[in-house]
Amino acid sequence: MKIDRHGRAKILTTEEIQLLFSQGLQNNRDRTLFGICLYTACRIAEACTLRRKDVFDEKRRVRPELIIRKGNTKGKLATRTIPVGEDLRNLLVDYNPPSYQWFLFPGRHGKGHINPDSAARILRSACLEVGIEGASTHSFRRTALTMMSDSGIPLRVIQEVSGHRTLDELQKYLEVRPEQVRGAIASLSMLSHVGKPCYDDQNSDTQNQQCEPTLQSKSD
Repeated sequence: MKIDRHGRAKILTTEEIQLLFSQGLQNNRDRTLFGICLYTACRIAEACTLRRKDVFDEKRRVRPELIIRKGNTKGKLATRTIPVGEDLRNLLVDYNPPSYQWFLFPGRHGKGHINPDSAARILRSACLEVGIEGASTHSFRRTALTMMSDSGIPLRVIQEVSGHRTLDELQKYLEVRPEQVRGAIASLSMLSHVGKPCYDDQNSDTQNQQCEPTLQSKSD
């Protein structure tokens, strides 16, 4: 995890996410900004530069899909279209900026868009408020991508969401947890070199016998 802005961004737990959004982030704008990072796995710069019309239609209704423009992506690779889930939709409905607003998250005095460095300061303050150490604006992206991977979503599909150039770049984001490593090793128990106890419900006298491999006759 990150300490003094060094190291990898922390993967947030469900409890930490709930704590941040309920007690750390102080207003609808901040909750919506970081909610977009979490629920679309986008980069903080991509969220900060969103235009209002990339998310809302002319009647101020949340669009079914959010548009991340090519010019605002890292490397300017391609425009991404991300479905808006229910949790993100609720945050956007609560925020719902006025229709005259050009950027979804304006900068100071309404000029331009909020600066990613300003967003990082907001998050640091929120994390300090609720006692979360090691998180950064990139934590939401890493958390979302790791959650997708843990849920069994194919990497090629995750790449479509994340916008990474290659699968190798994407895999660097995904955290391997200690319990996953333990589970991988535990799965090797099926290769045990010693016999395992056999249990026969019909004959209790054989419950403690050792299982031995048997060879089928070729005549079978």
